[in-house]
Amino acid sequence: MPSNDYWQFPAIDPVLFHIWGPLDIRWYGLAYIAAFAFAYFWGMRQTKTDPNWSKEEFSDLMFWGFIGVILGGRIGYTLFYHFDYFIDNPLYLFYIHEGGMSFHGGLLGVIAAMYLYARKKQRSFLQVGDFVAPLVPMGLFFGRIGNFINGELWGRAAEVPWAMYFPSGGPVPRHPSQLYEALLEGLLLFAVILWFQRKPRGVGAVSGLFLLGYGVARFIVEFFREPDAHLGLLSLGMSMGQWLTLPMIILGIILMVRAKKQSPTG
Repeated sequence: MPSNDYWQFPAIDPVLFHIWGPLDIRWYGLAYIAAFAFAYFWGMRQTKTDPNWSKEEFSDLMFWGFIGVILGGRIGYTLFYHFDYFIDNPLYLFYIHEGGMSFHGGLLGVIAAMYLYARKKQRSFLQVGDFVAPLVPMGLFFGRIGNFINGELWGRAAEVPWAMYFPSGGPVPRHPSQLYEALLEGLLLFAVILWFQRKPRGVGAVSGLFLLGYGVARFIVEFFREPDAHLGLLSLGMSMGQWLTLPMIILGIILMVRAKKQSPTG
């Protein structure tokens, strides 16, 4: 029996309310809506201070980004975490009703969308990236809160005072790693980017900071997050999330160093 010394997961129904048949309004869906709503709000706010962007251009970019994150997130989840399912049944890619989105896949989808948008508008890809980077962390915050409400992606067994019993996590208290990610990848990273943007930076610096900041935060949290059961820990005792994050950290450092060298202020 679970001990009373630790927190019990709050009884939150992941379905906010039922519409009809298989159609439900879920908290996780609201998290996505909140993420895009904040991105739209903050992006519009940025157009007021950035003469290189108009509201119409940003609205166009948001559409491209929406398509990229949805397609990339689902494709990435399928290929990175359930490739065996995909090989056995390629239609698994479309089983959206079963859930499953990957941040790394979503990021690749957004990068592809940004590249296509930049090419269409004849803009610098990194200039687009610098504009988009501040819009992402709060989306991660809402997404991780959605994971927590769903009682999924919980952490490893723990004995810290704030450890929690999750309904699907067995009779073991666990780290609420979704909340760690919400704070580090979301609120903290957003605050750091805002602080960093207070001074003029070279093109690519903000994009690099986002990649570096997210990469470091995710790499650290993975030590507290339970690895996917069907994957476990991979080479060097690292999880899939950590291996996927390493290229982000390296690329982030490269972009920041490159921007620093090219910046007129040195």
